[in-house]
Amino acid sequence: MISLAATRQISLIMTRIKEITNFLEGIAPKNYQESYDNSGLIVGNANATVTGVMICLDSTESVIQEAIDTNCNLVIAHHPIVFSGLKQITGKNYVERVIIKAIKNDIAIYAIHTNLDNVHVGVNRKIGEKLGLENLKILKPKKGLLSQLVVFTPKKDTKSVLKALNEAGAGNIGNYKNCSFRTEGTGTFEGNEQANPTVGTKNKLEEVTEDRIEVVFPSNIEQKILDALKKAHPYEEIAYYLNSLGNINQEIGAGMVGNLPKAMSEKDFLHHLKKNMQLDCIRHTSLLKKKVEKVAFCGGAGSFLLQDAIKEQADIFITGDFKYHEFFDADSKLIIMDIGHYESEVFTKELIYDLLNKNFTTFALHLTKQVTNPISYF
Repeated sequence: MISLAATRQISLIMTRIKEITNFLEGIAPKNYQESYDNSGLIVGNANATVTGVMICLDSTESVIQEAIDTNCNLVIAHHPIVFSGLKQITGKNYVERVIIKAIKNDIAIYAIHTNLDNVHVGVNRKIGEKLGLENLKILKPKKGLLSQLVVFTPKKDTKSVLKALNEAGAGNIGNYKNCSFRTEGTGTFEGNEQANPTVGTKNKLEEVTEDRIEVVFPSNIEQKILDALKKAHPYEEIAYYLNSLGNINQEIGAGMVGNLPKAMSEKDFLHHLKKNMQLDCIRHTSLLKKKVEKVAFCGGAGSFLLQDAIKEQADIFITGDFKYHEFFDADSKLIIMDIGHYESEVFTKELIYDLLNKNFTTFALHLTKQVTNPISYF
């Protein structure tokens, strides 16, 4: 018989699915995904205890069976198995069969797709690291993902309030942290009979030297910022307001661009790319007989970023799923290197594994042994 103390100890080390998904969404928030996407928990109970995790690019039937065989009740995939609504689940196609198999076997399926593509530490950084690129930055940053907090605080409390806001995630701009702006002014207020003012007395107009503090933060952590503000601010009623910003967030967006440590010839770079990304073949436009120094790239289907790569004066643009006529658009301004959709994202499995392995130790992690690439080469 297990003692009560042992039962409590077991409960302490159990990890629920939502703890893992919350952790991943702290790195790649769901609101960073594209409008067409369906990242998040697709099948399963978020409160279930995790027995094991299977990591894959695509949650196919063979991957679900592999999860069953290895006692994994959570499959984490890069690509969502469901993109649009299902009106019937009868098993008539592979999507429905995967859903049915997962539900029958109490297996949860979680997808972390374009939100992981769009973060600075995500899919594209992994590619950049594989290629040994330096000075990596987002190729096409997004806008509309930042907010501004303006709050008024007694001058003596400014530093403690700012410290709390910074620790909650406010004030990070690119390579800088603890960024803020403040101006000094006079705040006035008069509390009624029900008030409990920190400064002054009820029914008396008070004047206090205050700082107006302004900080910027990612919109998705608004509640965390407000919770920190309310905990740190001395006033019973806090005077503040929030603004949505149209600013570009340099840390969030599509694709990346970086530099080789040392320039190399185009043919040498082709060999370098093939070796480091473990490729069987590369489709590319004509070589331009120039040195390769700056490389733009995007995991998955990234042809929509071609003009951004040209604007960045990249020598090479690496991605997958280029169509025939789109190759002409390179127009001898750079070399397009299409390495395939699956091939460009296959190391995403390693990325997810490493993120979880560093932060969770109470369950087994598995990289799928299934090759889920639907394309074969002869």
